[in-house]
Amino acid sequence: MLPAMPSSMNHGTDDQPTAEQLQVLQTASEFAYQIWESRTVSCQTFLRSYPLDQTLTRQQIDDLIQDYTLDENYQLADEPKVMSGLRHLRTLLMMRWIWQDALQMIALEQLTDELSEFADGCLSFAKDYTYQHLIKKYGEPTFINDQGNVQIDDMAIMAMGKLGAQELNLSSDIDLILVHQARGETNGDKTKGTRSIDNKRFMTRLGQGVIKLLDNKTADGFVFRVDMRLRPWGDGSDLAIHLSALQKYFSLHGRAWERFAWLKARVVGQIEQPFYDALQALIKPFVFRYYVDYSAFSALREMKSLIQNQVAQREDLDNIKLGAGGIRDIEFIVQAFQLIYGGRHPQLQVKSCLQAMQVLRELGYLELSTYEQLQAAYRFLRRLEHGIQAINDQQTQRLPHDPSWQHNLAITLGFDDWKALLNTLNHHRNTVNVPFGRMVTERQVPDQEDTNLEPEHLDEQIARLNKVLVEENRELLQNFWQSKMVANLSEEARERLDDAYPVIVHALLAHQDQQQLANTALPRLIALLEAICRRSIYLVMIAENPNAMIELIPMLSASPWIAKELAQYPVLLDTFLQQRYRHLPDKLELHDILRQQLLRVEPDDEEELLSVLRLFKKNQVLAVAASDVLAERPIMKVSDSLTYIAAVVLEAALERAFAEIVKRYGYPIGQDGDPVTEADCGFAIIGYGKLGGLELSYSSDLDLVFLHKIKEQGMTTGEKSVSGMKFAARLVQKLMNYLNTQTRDGRVYEIDMRLRPSGNAGMMVVSCHAFETYQFDKAWSWEHQALVRARAICGDRRVTARFCDIRREVLALPRTIEQVRSEVTSMRIKMQKHLGTNQWQQQAGKFHLKQDAGGIVDIEFLAQFAVLAYSHEYPSLTKWSDNVRIFEEVALLGIWEAQVCQALTDAYLRIRAATHQLALSEQSLLVDESLWKETRALVQAQWRHLMGVDLAENE
Repeated sequence: MLPAMPSSMNHGTDDQPTAEQLQVLQTASEFAYQIWESRTVSCQTFLRSYPLDQTLTRQQIDDLIQDYTLDENYQLADEPKVMSGLRHLRTLLMMRWIWQDALQMIALEQLTDELSEFADGCLSFAKDYTYQHLIKKYGEPTFINDQGNVQIDDMAIMAMGKLGAQELNLSSDIDLILVHQARGETNGDKTKGTRSIDNKRFMTRLGQGVIKLLDNKTADGFVFRVDMRLRPWGDGSDLAIHLSALQKYFSLHGRAWERFAWLKARVVGQIEQPFYDALQALIKPFVFRYYVDYSAFSALREMKSLIQNQVAQREDLDNIKLGAGGIRDIEFIVQAFQLIYGGRHPQLQVKSCLQAMQVLRELGYLELSTYEQLQAAYRFLRRLEHGIQAINDQQTQRLPHDPSWQHNLAITLGFDDWKALLNTLNHHRNTVNVPFGRMVTERQVPDQEDTNLEPEHLDEQIARLNKVLVEENRELLQNFWQSKMVANLSEEARERLDDAYPVIVHALLAHQDQQQLANTALPRLIALLEAICRRSIYLVMIAENPNAMIELIPMLSASPWIAKELAQYPVLLDTFLQQRYRHLPDKLELHDILRQQLLRVEPDDEEELLSVLRLFKKNQVLAVAASDVLAERPIMKVSDSLTYIAAVVLEAALERAFAEIVKRYGYPIGQDGDPVTEADCGFAIIGYGKLGGLELSYSSDLDLVFLHKIKEQGMTTGEKSVSGMKFAARLVQKLMNYLNTQTRDGRVYEIDMRLRPSGNAGMMVVSCHAFETYQFDKAWSWEHQALVRARAICGDRRVTARFCDIRREVLALPRTIEQVRSEVTSMRIKMQKHLGTNQWQQQAGKFHLKQDAGGIVDIEFLAQFAVLAYSHEYPSLTKWSDNVRIFEEVALLGIWEAQVCQALTDAYLRIRAATHQLALSEQSLLVDESLWKETRALVQAQWRHLMGVDLAENE
């Protein structure tokens, strides 16, 4: 029930909507018309107070928020009634805004401003409401200022994106970052019924309270969808960050794309002036440089490439925001100028896209015609966006597929039919494409000065190429050009193929001294061309990157696996043409790259999330492979990079899965009695095997164990509450769904959970205590061997720290050398009988690099033997999970001779490097024994020396 309309609202006119206006509403929005139909009296009363032909002031909006959050006695209501009141108010306002927009009774700027003012008012109310409840429980948050005085802490709500620019659309989410002043604790006093907690927890609860009031979907709907992913470190990090941590983040970790985000940052509501000034002093120099920022060009070029790549991948012509020539392209043009020149011209430091566009025109950075075209396109696209979202109150920028709604949308926007609307849309997209294409471009020129790529020289180049190619490949190339596929290309695609072909010929001729290389690469190159011709944006990429194409040829020649991946997923081609393999990102950089890509995924869009995770993994793994082939990276660097990629994917998947399960059930209770938070989620992922040992290869699966530190019987905080154990189990199920789901693009990773306590018969996730009990009381010796190569990957720091303690204690248990030697040898013989050459292939003179005696498993078992046999005397042996550093530690401690450890390390790295190359070449690990005679003999000799057994006798 709506509260009675207070007297403060009775100041309008008795005018009511006409039949014609009702017809316009019905045509424009199923959502808004249903509101009118189901709540006609309430809507009529509301519109008498706030007629359609009038605008709203901020004071009126604040009065409305106050009126709708009062109870029957005109006192501030309890939380359920406050949530209900805000949602009812939002419903009425949305009906009114949609109607005004459909009737063209409100200008674009006025509509977006009112929407933004309503969001600001709701956020300020929610912050104050939650704060008052929290201080009754914990006291006020305090900190010691620079003068040594106690000061009350405050939290600034930073509006980002469209809300920051006061450009909210009809169904926009609101991007927020929460910043408080400093570390400290509340002044709670148990004698007064309050208890002290640190400021971080207080601000986390304050943020959670604000989000709950506005974002939680109830029977009455929601007020605003709240997105916190732009905060430093993204999902999984503290919900609120203090000023000194923000300063450190900006100086050490802030990225170019975050400068884009913070460009629109705005403080919502009132905070003390010193706090406001301190915030601005951090943000302004991070976003704007005090000179023309040419250093931004490189980062902007990468961002533009990412946008183009996503457009090519998605081919989403229905998306008026993310598609080519859409809203995002206009914003990129404007913000790129702001980022580069905003330090020199303070008047560019505005947040509104239209205002910034006008300043760029006044300063001469945009020609008058370009300015007029961009402004017209932006206004049209934003109004179209509102029309799309009005239909069903959905946060979408996709054109409707339903013919009836296509017709209705066209009529609402003043067009005769859908075709006329599409013609105007395509006109605006084309006008946006021109300035977007010109932004931060730098076309490559070939390194070889004597090579001419102009079309008139192509016949000469082809004649030279024919002398390089064998007859079979000459026919293959001719057949390609005469194929139906090429004949049926659109005019635009054929032009792009013609533009790219000189670059392709040039790349092949660059290797004419290595005829075998060019001839091996050509069939794979043609398969790639067949895959990309109909998505001709990739042909443009080839034409723009002649030097990168030269390096693509040896890569295609060296690895059929790379060639197949590129042909199957052409979107990966951009990784190579941008030559990103020249620098392999470290873990922090990978985290940042994935985070940036995930920001474009809506919270409920699971299909797109899986797509982003798969594409990120494939892109980065292929970059490593390219680096491996072309730059001949050391094997340990390659494995480190592959392991970092997996760790970053796992971390992102955990953060998203946790957010999804929390949204459904609320937060579980931690073992300290308080609800867990995003930063300390009470859950961790443990990696075993190659992941744990930092030894991943190109097609490795992931051996995982999941641990938690939450109250299994405690109930979660949500309205739909479940036990902590069910929460943990469903979190694992969600994670497995993200990582292991088979799609047409494959899986993100194959997941193996057989190493969890009790194996396949055990629980999917166990508590730290249960894991500890199992390891000490029930685990087999081989499970302790597996624990040597186990490592905490991501999750709650308290859980990962407890796992490390358990691992160290278990590995350092007193064991006799004879006992360990016997158990390790017994396990090795069992594996050899099941997985050695006799099981792979009955063939003399063959050696399986992994499983046969003298192979990689022997070396791994020797490292595990050393850790289990000697850690009770030398606890430092438990520090490492990778074989190389274990052998280094064994040598350093003098347990084995340094020469022995080095020989095993060298053999281990040599075999691992070979397994990587065989994987890239799609060849079996079953190799010619004669080529490995020396290495194999060395490993076997060390096994006999250290373990007292000759494994060759068991083959």
